[in-house]
Amino acid sequence: MVKLLNLGVVTLFASAVTAQTTKLRYMPFGDSITEIVCWRGLVWTQLQAAGYKNVDFVGSGTNQNSAGCKTTSYDKDNEGHSGFLAIDIANKKQLVDWLKKNPADLITMHLGTNDIVQQSKKTDDIIAAFSTLIQQMRDSNPKMKIIVAQIIPIGIGSSNTAIQALNKAIPAWAASKNTTQSPIWVVDQYTGFSTSDLRDGVHPNEAGDTKMAAKWMPALLNAIKVIEGGNVTKREVEFEG
Repeated sequence: MVKLLNLGVVTLFASAVTAQTTKLRYMPFGDSITEIVCWRGLVWTQLQAAGYKNVDFVGSGTNQNSAGCKTTSYDKDNEGHSGFLAIDIANKKQLVDWLKKNPADLITMHLGTNDIVQQSKKTDDIIAAFSTLIQQMRDSNPKMKIIVAQIIPIGIGSSNTAIQALNKAIPAWAASKNTTQSPIWVVDQYTGFSTSDLRDGVHPNEAGDTKMAAKWMPALLNAIKVIEGGNVTKREVEFEG
């Protein structure tokens, strides 16, 4: 797997196209770390600044951090579901229905925290659920572009060992599921993220939101270029901080 170091969002912004010509549907997908947070607003703002003004965030929800976010005017649509397990979403085919109602061209996925913290699910079982979810995405859109996170640490309990085990398994799994038509990129949200970046031991605070947005952005810009047919990095790329 080729690794692309994060050389900074500014550098990638400079190479981004200045405007889009068609609407691109982006679904932020996950649990509460996607739903009740502020990083989505930062991503939206940075996409706008990069010239991608036609990226349409899609999803059935519009929640954010209940304490409010500094970014107040942005596309809040998302498919984050607090407390949900990847295994349950896969087995109950919930994503199938969500994608029928809100089709997407591009998805970011940050899942697995609740599987580990709530029910101590095994890495292999979570990875199997991820495989099911990837297939459901591709059944919805055979050209789906997919960005999967190695998930952030947790500041309560003793779950970080299991989180690290899951994160370790993700790159090889993603490479095995990767296709040219529907590539998967891995974003390392764990490295460089401290428990001091959490507001409650689970969800990112302002510093954590900033770090998460900074990690998502290079992969999102690359995926958008793939969709638009521009110059792109190779598939099977892992984005690092």
